[in-house]
Amino acid sequence: MKIETDNPASRFQLPKLAAVALGGLLLTACAGNPPKEQFAVTESAVRSAVSAGGPEYAAVEMRAAQEKWKEAELAMQKEDFERARKLAEQAEWDARVAERKAEAAKAQKAVEDAQQGINELREEGMRGVQ
Repeated sequence: MKIETDNPASRFQLPKLAAVALGGLLLTACAGNPPKEQFAVTESAVRSAVSAGGPEYAAVEMRAAQEKWKEAELAMQKEDFERARKLAEQAEWDARVAERKAEAAKAQKAVEDAQQGINELREEGMRGVQ
């Protein structure tokens, strides 16, 4: 008669191995699928950045976003989905930076214009007093 020892460490080995195997399968499955959702998000971010004035106010960031977006599209055509996804994510964030930078630049210009208007009104008021 064989006596089995109850080893707590061995009881947890099987679930760990199963979790690792499942994780590997999920990663493999994700790598094989086109990143359609990411592409939609990236395209929207690039369009928003262009609409916000990215090409004018954040040319460097906008150019980086557009170049990475083109590279992502080429990777997608070659069915290199993992590279396409990474490039699309990078393009999305470059576009978001360009959009925020453009918005900040336009806000700064509005502040400067308002300040100039205040100064002109002040000067007119001073001329009226004299």
